[in-house]
Amino acid sequence: MKSKILIVDDEPDIVTMLRQFFTAKGYLVFTAASGNEALRQAENIPDLILLDIQMPDMDGLEVCRRIRDHIPCPILFLTARIEDADKVKGFSAGGDDYIVKPFSLVELEARIQAHLRREVRSRGETQVKFSGDLTIDYSERTLFLQNEKIPLAKKEFDIVELLSQNAGQVFDKERIYERVWGFDSDGDSSVVAEHIRRIRSKLSAHTGKTYIETVWGCGYKWSR
Repeated sequence: MKSKILIVDDEPDIVTMLRQFFTAKGYLVFTAASGNEALRQAENIPDLILLDIQMPDMDGLEVCRRIRDHIPCPILFLTARIEDADKVKGFSAGGDDYIVKPFSLVELEARIQAHLRREVRSRGETQVKFSGDLTIDYSERTLFLQNEKIPLAKKEFDIVELLSQNAGQVFDKERIYERVWGFDSDGDSSVVAEHIRRIRSKLSAHTGKTYIETVWGCGYKWSR
């Protein structure tokens, strides 16, 4: 099976060069040009991440902090300069190594291979989604807002899972009830509205963003 590499850099020439090089070497390559895009691409659960530190909207250190507890792969920072203080920040954020620009592609691949060989973290069937400041860890069935865990009951998480994995798609109460409670369950679809009210209440205690939108006369959807 091909190893998956996520390349994150806001310099298009570097991204193109690395993508072409590692694709030719047989890797499956994902790319991102910003911090927020990196979070979305991290949902592909790469085997290794090359992460530029200086980027728009969210720097590499913050990206690393956001994903470290949920994405177990090695993270190698790309940087034009490095001092001891910068190394401390990077390792504290959860990084595994530094690659200083300009670099040799041959040496870079050798270091990547070494990290992949040493990779002994338990991967399991990790699946995670980053939605703004919200992190949804489907494997652990937990929700985090800026790394603070938000407790949800089983059916509450089931609803979050259904809507967030189908972001933008509208589900009416009856369909949510069938998918979460099952076709043979005794009950009423009106319970869906109460569960969504509780989910919103728990989220609103931490953020002003509305993740579950009401589409009047139609149902509910997870905001993109």
